[in-house]
Amino acid sequence: MSVGVELAQLAEQVERFGTTPYLITVGADGRPHAVSVHMGWDGDRLTLRAGRSTVANAGERPAVTLLWSPVDGGGFSLIVDGTAEVTGDRVLIAPTGAVLHRQVSAGPDEAPVAACEPVYNH
Repeated sequence: MSVGVELAQLAEQVERFGTTPYLITVGADGRPHAVSVHMGWDGDRLTLRAGRSTVANAGERPAVTLLWSPVDGGGFSLIVDGTAEVTGDRVLIAPTGAVLHRQVSAGPDEAPVAACEPVYNH
């Protein structure tokens, strides 16, 4: 089950989830690269510092995702897609979409089902 997050409400959701999401980039070999980061805000963009591999990935392939784990057990995760801009070891991310997402039970003998609803496409 997914619940759309309006980008205007994104700062409120980030405050609720905290400032330490996982940043997911893609390496030159096409494999995902996930690292825990500490982020802040620079105007309407999320900002963070990252290591060499993450910065290289974001610079070459700027489509990135930030993922926050659920605050409560069984609760929603926050997923934010964005476009990265790299300056030195600093990564600025302009959000392009955000959802609150979780698994929901399909039935007592069935595997959980997940669904996402994009709310914004830049």
